[in-house]
Amino acid sequence: MTTSEIPMRRLPASERPYERMESLGAGALSDAELLAILIRTGRQGESAVSLSRRILSLDRASRGPAFLHDLSLAELRDLPGIGRVKAIQVKAALELGRRAMRPSAARDRPLLSSPDQVAALYMDDLRVLQTEEIHAVLLDRRNRILCRQRLAEGGLTAAALHPRDLFRSAVKANAAAMILLHNHPSGDPTPSEEDIRTTGRLRAAADMMGIPLLDHLVIGGDSYVSLRQRNLL
Repeated sequence: MTTSEIPMRRLPASERPYERMESLGAGALSDAELLAILIRTGRQGESAVSLSRRILSLDRASRGPAFLHDLSLAELRDLPGIGRVKAIQVKAALELGRRAMRPSAARDRPLLSSPDQVAALYMDDLRVLQTEEIHAVLLDRRNRILCRQRLAEGGLTAAALHPRDLFRSAVKANAAAMILLHNHPSGDPTPSEEDIRTTGRLRAAADMMGIPLLDHLVIGGDSYVSLRQRNLL
């Protein structure tokens, strides 16, 4: 029996991820060992650690655990040795870690005064999405965050985003202003002509409603474009 076939419980304590984390801390474990702790068991002829190494090796770009963010729940579930329960466990852990890394100010209703602040709060959420989504950040009279609402999926060109959908959320939250966010999965945050036209229509409707649209950020990869800064709003 090779090392990769030995169940974790039969490995020496110095090689078992659980015991290694207890004695050395999480920082001492490899990506594969941390993933093995989440999935707990391997499959016939393959330990959890070996299975985890094989899953991570599928990432040709060598991004490490970030690769798992790009896999949908269905894609993860379909990997040999994973299945429904393990896929759910992994995606839940990734989401929990992502939320834990949000700036604490996001929970304290920060006062927003620049596009950089908005991007710092929400870029990590939107840049990992595989399809375009449109979100609204709703603000009070002091430009503090009330909430963020997901309005539509498919982008400004593909999604049927009607002003009524936007303002229904704004009125319900008693918002005094709003900022639009949407992502470009291609990684290029350059606004399209349709992005610009649709934003102009939404701004006009927002002005009529008395809930001004302060900005629209297009997020792509690790960068963003503010339509306000580009004088496109």
